[in-house]
Amino acid sequence: MRHRNRRIALFVAALLTAAAAAFAPALVSNADDVTAQAVSHKSPFNCNKTFYANNWTGGHNPSNSIDWQSYGSDAIGGENVRATAAGTAYFYNEGSTSYGRWVKIVHSDGSSTRYAHLATQVKAPGSSMSVSQGTIIGTVGSTGGSTAPHLHYEQRNSSGSVVTPVVEGVQVPLGTKKAITSSNGCSGGNPYTPGEVCGSGYSQINQRALGTVGAVFLMYNASNGYNCVVTLKYTNVGTASAVSATLAVQGGSSTTDSGSFSYYAGPVKKSAPNTCVKWGGSVGSTSWTSAWSHCG
Repeated sequence: MRHRNRRIALFVAALLTAAAAAFAPALVSNADDVTAQAVSHKSPFNCNKTFYANNWTGGHNPSNSIDWQSYGSDAIGGENVRATAAGTAYFYNEGSTSYGRWVKIVHSDGSSTRYAHLATQVKAPGSSMSVSQGTIIGTVGSTGGSTAPHLHYEQRNSSGSVVTPVVEGVQVPLGTKKAITSSNGCSGGNPYTPGEVCGSGYSQINQRALGTVGAVFLMYNASNGYNCVVTLKYTNVGTASAVSATLAVQGGSSTTDSGSFSYYAGPVKKSAPNTCVKWGGSVGSTSWTSAWSHCG
């Protein structure tokens, strides 16, 4: 009798476990939303151009796509649109609906990017072409379902799911709007981005072009209050030459990384939460240093 009662108890326990599993909420992985692509993406605009990357919520379709928008007095309409990474570009035209004129680029790892609402395209709809990172594919417009000039931009993984975009080493999560400066099409083709040099958690908050020979980038990590300065070379890339990056914290010390480097100087990092900083750098004989700024 004890054996029979034990079998009944085990059977009831199994039924209860199955029922609990049926009604328990499923643990769904959202890895696709934040997947870091094997391909590194630059901004889709000309060298040293700064525009807002707006990953807005509340009806943006598909979710996690970026609307690139005007920054300050620099209107985005008519700007060249460049491939953010190399691949094969396919050209489409939806007319007055949806994406309007748009381009899809399939990259080497099977991921893809989309560029929509273009005013012009370099190839006719139905055409395709091989592109390098920086190849011009069209210009910013307001075709399709758009109401104002902007560039709709998506990064998709090899399964076709839209993922959290990372451009110039800067992640743009859902609900954020960030000003990002392009290094795309810059002379020399420096393979590094300021985000890659500073490391995980840093977002670009300012940038200064050093003519055509390079640029200085100021990054900030909101989680630990650190600033980071990097100077990227756009001339003599890959060959050691004079380059520097400097960061000073008001009321504290100044640190400079200076020498003969092949790609960049830095990263120079300092803790500066709610404190003014002075930042700058040089490539060859071209240099620049800011006033005290970014105090908040």
